[in-house]
Amino acid sequence: MKETDWRQDPRLKGMDPKKLKYLTDFAEKAGKTPKDKLLPLFMGLAAAPGGMNFSDQETDLLVSILTANMNPAQKKQVETLRALSKKLGNKTQPGSRKHFSNTL
Repeated sequence: MKETDWRQDPRLKGMDPKKLKYLTDFAEKAGKTPKDKLLPLFMGLAAAPGGMNFSDQETDLLVSILTANMNPAQKKQVETLRALSKKLGNKTQPGSRKHFSNTL
């Protein structure tokens, strides 16, 4: 599957349209961001107020779709980032809200 047609994946049909819009907007922003600035962009997404919350199942699906054409080293980087995101999401301060904690 080509990177540009990830939105056409039939497995996304059951996802909330608001979540798909959120992802599409983020993908467009990421597409315009230099590669050396992508990590800060993703980290900002995880901390953004009003971020979307995705279930583990939705996250697994998104990672599967978005990494389909990546080489093994790139996939490993995504999995490392995803594991870090989960750890950080579990360490939120009392009274704070988790946003987009299962994104990666």
